[in-house]
Amino acid sequence: MAEAAVIPEAAGWRRAPFTGAGQTYDCFEKGEGPGIVMIPEIPGLTPDVLGYAEHLVSEGFTVVIASPFGTPGKPESALYVLGVVARLCVSKEFRAFATNAQRPITQYLRAVAVDLAARTPGRGVGVIGMCFTGGFGLATAVEDVVKAPVLSQPSVPLPLTAKMRRDPGLSRQELDVIKERTRTDGLCVLGVRFSKDSMAPADRFATLRSELGDAFEVIELDSGPGNPDGYPKSAHSVLTREVRENPPNSAFHARARTVEFFRERLSPTS
Repeated sequence: MAEAAVIPEAAGWRRAPFTGAGQTYDCFEKGEGPGIVMIPEIPGLTPDVLGYAEHLVSEGFTVVIASPFGTPGKPESALYVLGVVARLCVSKEFRAFATNAQRPITQYLRAVAVDLAARTPGRGVGVIGMCFTGGFGLATAVEDVVKAPVLSQPSVPLPLTAKMRRDPGLSRQELDVIKERTRTDGLCVLGVRFSKDSMAPADRFATLRSELGDAFEVIELDSGPGNPDGYPKSAHSVLTREVRENPPNSAFHARARTVEFFRERLSPTS
């Protein structure tokens, strides 16, 4: 039986267009507390992505889900994924194949983050990107209000060549700003991936570790042969599809760590 669509508005999510950096997309908001901007993985705001957003809301955060692609609430399917990928790969907003690139979509996401930070308690906001959008969370940290960027299996630029696999997913200029923030502002970055995930290559994390040092916290889940959680070699979506709660697997614990990371970095100081 096909998975049913989940209408975000029916679950209490407030939908409204947001305009920033000359771009307008719908955003969905729910919750109370410090703010987190979530950027969906391909193909968009699926029931799995919405489930992770609901988890963050239940943990005491205000979550805004930017929806720059896909149909909100539509379940994932192979045909749906291919259609979204085809559009994104030629989109100038995302620049899927470019190295050392500033991406227009990240300017939009920075505007969302600034707006959310002005309306929520705490020391700033968190941003989390997943898969195609994984690296966008880091690029938003050019803005001082972004205190907790999370990169879940970052896959852009698409890892077709050695140069693309090493690319951190943002421009040299943006990365230099973020490196300076790690020195002067105490910024830390959290990255998660499966060990055998070729779409989120180990070389990309190696670049970020070399550039950011101890300010880059890495969670790498074992997806090699005979791994204890039974992940297939193709395991990719750390925080959504691969999470198992009973018994808890390593993806479950990685999801719990993202909550701790957000709390550590965003909770109001007394």
